[in-house]
Amino acid sequence: MKVPLTELSNRLKRFRARMDRVQPGWELAAIVGKVPLYYFTGTMQDGLLLIPQDGDAVFWVRKSYERAADESLFPDIREMRSYRDIATGMGVLPSTVYLEMDLVSLSQLRRMQKYLPFTDVRPVDKEVSAVRAVKSRYELSLIERAGKIHRHVLEDCVPGMLSEGIDEITFYCDLYSLMMREGHQGIIRFGGFNEMVLGEIGFGTSTICPVCVDTPGGVAGMHPSVPQMGNPERNLRRGDLVVVDIGCGHKGYQTDKTLSYMFGKPIPDHAIDAHMRCVEIQDTMASHLKPGAIPSQIYRDIMADLEPEFLTNFMGFGNHKVKFLGHGIGLWIDETPVIAEGFDEPLEEGMVLALEPKKGIPNVGLVGIENTFIVTPQGGRSITGKSKGLVEVF
Repeated sequence: MKVPLTELSNRLKRFRARMDRVQPGWELAAIVGKVPLYYFTGTMQDGLLLIPQDGDAVFWVRKSYERAADESLFPDIREMRSYRDIATGMGVLPSTVYLEMDLVSLSQLRRMQKYLPFTDVRPVDKEVSAVRAVKSRYELSLIERAGKIHRHVLEDCVPGMLSEGIDEITFYCDLYSLMMREGHQGIIRFGGFNEMVLGEIGFGTSTICPVCVDTPGGVAGMHPSVPQMGNPERNLRRGDLVVVDIGCGHKGYQTDKTLSYMFGKPIPDHAIDAHMRCVEIQDTMASHLKPGAIPSQIYRDIMADLEPEFLTNFMGFGNHKVKFLGHGIGLWIDETPVIAEGFDEPLEEGMVLALEPKKGIPNVGLVGIENTFIVTPQGGRSITGKSKGLVEVF
């Protein structure tokens, strides 16, 4: 259950090397986000990890110190009641701190500054993300286990779960129950403060309903107050397209996969053609996932090769479109690197990305595919299966 000490030590070593390279002269970084804390310490407790350029890192824990000490192999874990204890225990601290600006609240920052002499706060989010982007063998083993669960459930089990008249919520609950029995961790995590049970699951045009999440697909949702999961009044009918876009997690690490099914009879030929074009795009992108490849260049090359008419409703539907073709994945579903403009650092072996070319089709729904790939010298290796989607359930 415990993250090995060698893992924790290597992560800190790589983080310091990254900071020395891109933020020369840095003296102190502070980690506050629950998932980054788990990454660096092996426990997800409420606290503050201080990483000095020189000297040993210290994890100050408010709740629960006992649990942190029990489940983490991090060398220096100390109990605190408030940030006053850090000021007393750490001695002189620099006036400049590198902090996760995307994850710290303004009230939390003010509480920190009440006792700690941080007058200059600078962001460290990109540096933490860059270190987390390259997975170790230990991490890859957990991600691959999630991928096996994912492939088995969506490719082997879901076709037998679809029956005429079943509503989206019942199918969602049945699928969640099966995922848990197969080893899914119960939630999927996104950057920031967001968590979800599974993902987006829908029948027909529910799958192109606009949502607040940066995704090419959609879901009608239960109610305006709960715009997730599915609609209990939407029942599966003969001729419907079924789209399952969900994450799967194992011991924190996640994969992302989208698979579609044709229920009762085929969807229209033009929708099938658009779907198969998306599969071709996925396979082309996967062949470019090699060390040294530039994500932004992959994006530009793919987009430049697409016909103008195909670009209509590509990566979304109507005004609800996204400007990426794939994304990094690990402890969060949405990690770096991203197959999009602006991501110009070369890929490295051991990075993991989900590729998801998709297209909205009027009066049909969302076609396309998504699988999770590991960057290798031979190109991306899928760990969530090889089905081309549009599985026939007749």
